[in-house]
Amino acid sequence: MTFFKKTIAAVAIATGLCAPAFADTTLNVHYPMPGFFKDVMDVISKKFMEENPDIRINFVSPSATYEEGIQTILRQAGTAEMPDITFIGLNRLRMLAERNVNVDLKPFITKDGNMAEQGFSDHILRLAQVGDQQVGLAFATSNPIMYYNADLVRAAGGNPDQPPKTWDEVIALGGKIKALGNGNEGIDFRWQGDDWMFSALLFGAGGTMLSPDEKKVAFDGPEGQAAVNLISRMVKEGGMPVFTKQAGEQAFVAGKVGFAFQTTGALRNTIKNVGDKFDLRTAPIPLLNPEKGRLPTGGNAVVILARDTAKQDAAWKFAKFAAGPYGASVVVPGTGYVPNNELAAKSDEYLADFYEKNPLFKAGLSQMNLMIPWYAFPGTNGVKVTQTIVDNLSRIVEQSATPEEALADAADEVQRLLPRR
Repeated sequence: MTFFKKTIAAVAIATGLCAPAFADTTLNVHYPMPGFFKDVMDVISKKFMEENPDIRINFVSPSATYEEGIQTILRQAGTAEMPDITFIGLNRLRMLAERNVNVDLKPFITKDGNMAEQGFSDHILRLAQVGDQQVGLAFATSNPIMYYNADLVRAAGGNPDQPPKTWDEVIALGGKIKALGNGNEGIDFRWQGDDWMFSALLFGAGGTMLSPDEKKVAFDGPEGQAAVNLISRMVKEGGMPVFTKQAGEQAFVAGKVGFAFQTTGALRNTIKNVGDKFDLRTAPIPLLNPEKGRLPTGGNAVVILARDTAKQDAAWKFAKFAAGPYGASVVVPGTGYVPNNELAAKSDEYLADFYEKNPLFKAGLSQMNLMIPWYAFPGTNGVKVTQTIVDNLSRIVEQSATPEEALADAADEVQRLLPRR
């Protein structure tokens, strides 16, 4: 039985796994990605209902992805179908705030008065802020890390006990792993799907997506140029093929890729899928600018949508519980996400002992001080902007355009998609 299954079993026995016999308030709750979150949601909600027998948690149909989740909530906004609570991808919180769909949590935080004592530091709170609004509380947070196959690193002449600390070192070792032949590839950098991993390189170089007034594209500056040049070098020198997301995952867990760069949120599944096929290790992701570099925060936040005052009070209790130290102590072992709560990360009661026993999880934890919000583009074209960036990264990886051409084209198109002010 896995660590997480044992955890769930222990909590299930302790809590009785039963809903309260009587509840004054029922909260309808929506969340995305059930493959990641169903088990943790079940455990957290049952423990919450045990401690709050006057509140019942009722889960509505989950959404497969963050994108489907935000589209569902926007369709249901203002209707009887809209849930009382939802969990929304951090880069899509702005879409709720600009449409006044969410409930601003600042009054609740002010009334509460001791959020820091509960592990919600100002740094943690900022991850789910949009402008002057506290749109939600960060629930599951991640940063990008380096996964590596220690057996391939060793075969290529590297020392797996001293993993690469710079991108130059990664590319050099990746090229040597590719040269081993036998179907081995050097690098899988998860650029597909959205702009998160491009953000990791851009922010890691000290860059930003837009100018401070958000009127002009800024990712085409020196930092963005360094990011796309690095992606091109991964292909030309580091042995990175044109992988789909699924193909990259399958190749890495099969032992055919030296380095994989993606979210720490995939760690638990990666450990499970690798099994004993090879010596799996993790390490921090290199930064193009170690002094100024930062990393985007992936994951989601719990957001209150209920307009009824009584339901809002109950929803605030659940939001704090889910995003609090207990919730984090369930989410982290079950997924690989980093703690969204500083009390959970530091306290022996919650996760401190877990990290000592599970060192693969330490890479993401060590980067918590570098985490900044995953940038959300203004206006109604956020999804199109993201796809534009991905499409142009594809041209670089496929070598159908130079990094300079692809970056310039992406910048021109994104500029056209920004709101005109």
